[in-house]
Amino acid sequence: MAKKLAFDKVLFTVVVVLVAVGLVMVESASTVVSGGHQTGFSRLFTKQILAVGLGLIAMLVVMHIDYRKLGKPAIFGILVLAVVTLLVAVLFGPTVNGTRRWILLAGFSLQPSELAKFVSVLFMAVMIERTANSERDRDLIFPTLLVPGIFVALILMETDLGTSIVVAAITGLMLFLGGLRWRYVLPVAVGAPLLAYILVQHVEYQKARLTAFLHPDSDPLGHAWQVKQSLIAIGSGGLWGLGPGESLQKLHFLPFPYSDFLYAIVGEELGFVGAVAVVLLFAVLAWRGIRAGWLAQDLLGRHLAWGITAVIVLQALLHVSVALSLAPTTGITLPLMSYGGSSMVATLAACGVLLNVSQHG
Repeated sequence: MAKKLAFDKVLFTVVVVLVAVGLVMVESASTVVSGGHQTGFSRLFTKQILAVGLGLIAMLVVMHIDYRKLGKPAIFGILVLAVVTLLVAVLFGPTVNGTRRWILLAGFSLQPSELAKFVSVLFMAVMIERTANSERDRDLIFPTLLVPGIFVALILMETDLGTSIVVAAITGLMLFLGGLRWRYVLPVAVGAPLLAYILVQHVEYQKARLTAFLHPDSDPLGHAWQVKQSLIAIGSGGLWGLGPGESLQKLHFLPFPYSDFLYAIVGEELGFVGAVAVVLLFAVLAWRGIRAGWLAQDLLGRHLAWGITAVIVLQALLHVSVALSLAPTTGITLPLMSYGGSSMVATLAACGVLLNVSQHG
């Protein structure tokens, strides 16, 4: 009798809970004017509900499609070509907040870099599987770096350093997990921060953000304003928080509380207990994702699971670190929770792949 496939119910539950809590927080954080943009229930929250609906449908569909079909050249080749095309197209689009990251269509926006993160993982997982029997490191390095390298270069042209760092970091991690030896990993690990610093110096607002992080009192009313207001929000929450909908920092003080600084609103309204609970949910997601990869029956499934998990957890770690002033402001949203249609749909679809891998363990 054939074995009945069963997805990881713990992982599924964690994803749904994170999305549900995120909806509550986005609804609360987006009901006032913030960052100079008129927001409100009828616009931002309605868009987020739509994105969540589309994302959940995508997740449910993808989790019932054998992940091994993604390894077929026709499928991942089309996905790579589509993302490259979109990343090039966005460079000719309108400037929003000083950057070109979105393609605007009929009142909705598409952010190709959100798709690039997960398509990079797919491409690398396929390449790692195909070069598994090679004993030469260059057979793993050169073909595997091709697509992520193109993605990083195009995203840097958007001046989106945060997403570029995520893609580059995941690329390095997957190469290491794929068998790359330490003598190649260590120089990159040491040189990457220096390269990031050099790149920051060529973009004025990124340079100002780094300066504000290193010397927060040098520009308290300018580039250090966001993180100072974030710390005030988290500190005001105390142990149990002010209660859902009761945030004061969202009232014209904290810019973009529904996206870039959603975790600060979590800390203010749900307190230390709620903030820790969110971190623990991501920790459980990390555990179940790593477990799914470890139990996978092939290298493609293993590295797909580990790569998808790493993208989600790394973004969550960066977002929380920025909110707590442990890292410079990056504009990285909190996955599965922050406002953002492209991120929500892409992440939920990726979770569908992760859940499918978990069925074959």
